[in-house]
Amino acid sequence: MPKAEVKKLIQPNAQNRYKVTAADLPLACPMPTMLLWNSHPRVYLPIEKTGFAKCPYCSAEYELVGAATARM
Repeated sequence: MPKAEVKKLIQPNAQNRYKVTAADLPLACPMPTMLLWNSHPRVYLPIEKTGFAKCPYCSAEYELVGAATARM
């Protein structure tokens, strides 16, 4: 039987800047791939229009890469 792929969780608040893609939307901090036991409450961040968001709790900055930003 093939071994299931295990995704490694990343430490929240370990970086100040994260690059995210459309696959990460809707964007929340901490992200689902982050360990949550020592982090702040989850907050959803509006990033689609500007391509940039900053978490009000930990000041982590998120940059949306790719073509997911809204064209206005």
